[in-house]
Amino acid sequence: MPAERKTESQSGPPDDAPVPATEDAALAPGTQVGEYLVKERIGHGGHGAVYLAEHRILRRRVAVKVLHASLAGSHQFVSRFVREGQAVNRIRHPNIVDIFDLGALPDGRPYCVMELLDGRTVAQILRIRGRLEPDEALEVLAQVAAALDASHAAGVIHRDVKASNVVVLEPSGAVKLVDFGVARVVDESGPALTAVGTRVGTLGVMAPEQILGRPADGLADVYALGALLHQMLTGALPFACDDPAEVERRHLEAPPPRASEVAPVAPALDAVVARAMAKKPASRYPTAGALIEAARAALTGRDPAAAGAGREAIGILVVVACPAGDDAALVAVAAALDAAEAALQEAGFVKLLATAASVLGARLVPEAAAADENAHGLAAAGAALDAARSAAADPRVEVSGCVHRAAAEVRAGPGGEEIVGGEIADPDRWARPLRVS
Repeated sequence: MPAERKTESQSGPPDDAPVPATEDAALAPGTQVGEYLVKERIGHGGHGAVYLAEHRILRRRVAVKVLHASLAGSHQFVSRFVREGQAVNRIRHPNIVDIFDLGALPDGRPYCVMELLDGRTVAQILRIRGRLEPDEALEVLAQVAAALDASHAAGVIHRDVKASNVVVLEPSGAVKLVDFGVARVVDESGPALTAVGTRVGTLGVMAPEQILGRPADGLADVYALGALLHQMLTGALPFACDDPAEVERRHLEAPPPRASEVAPVAPALDAVVARAMAKKPASRYPTAGALIEAARAALTGRDPAAAGAGREAIGILVVVACPAGDDAALVAVAAALDAAEAALQEAGFVKLLATAASVLGARLVPEAAAADENAHGLAAAGAALDAARSAAADPRVEVSGCVHRAAAEVRAGPGGEEIVGGEIADPDRWARPLRVS
């Protein structure tokens, strides 16, 4: 098998995981591991080595991952190794790599027997192609989202959704999500493997709450999925930078860059990435599947599941800015955005999009609405701007806003009609530097 296609486990360590000083002696061809005979070593990394093996009777080929001897004495690493297998088998989904068996070699090194995947990771594909076309990216992402929604339903949070952990099989194009080594099982009764305040995952796709060492739920995976979408569309992670401290700062404070500025991408997809990567978990899409629905609507310009199209809505965009590098002013910006959001909600506007510098609220225009709906929008915008300025209480913070009436696509939701797309959800198409007071 070519070296660039050795993706059978893709269970590499987090960026800060220890790497053994010396490499373990490789298992020789013919070594029996459980019911399997080793054929050859096909990969190795910071946590262990991966071997191609074959069942001694059924001749089924599998991948066998063996933990490094230097880590086999660590209760934490061994426990994670075991819980990865337990988590995967708890979910059992066609878009998640299957794990068949767990055991230990005579020298004490743990091993797991898993599905052999013939394909390339998204990371490898991007290195070859640079980026994917939007429809290709969504085809891959939809399968990852299906795996994540099933995982979350089973109480398992992946916590490391990244391009090197997504394998595209050949020639089928089926997608497998791999490496649940740092997954969190929400309702597990065993001892916690991650202390409070400890970060796990990969910095490039890490949600703000993970960076801050707070407990992560499924919305952290939604954040990473948004980062993966941006990476597939552009070929680069949203906050790519050589300085880890700067990457952290951008995750915590900066809005994700717009993919449409560097690649031929529909601007509406920028809004999808921005919502998926919202700093506050509650502002993100509630599920991975909801992200996919929004991305498809943005790509096609319509939502097949919409309960109605051509409805009108009033949108209010509030933008808050401050001098770059002024940490004190950034606190005032956050307070201003929170106040604007609360004022919009009080006026009956639902938040569609939030970034580190703006919030977009929208309200459907009633079918029989008269012109006074426009007046209501202007009044609500004025109240939101006043609330933002009052909360900021800082002359260095600049608050501006824009009101727009445009088409919205809606669908039936648990609380009634929900805006899922349309021009009103894409402020790049209509926002102007207009101040409303």
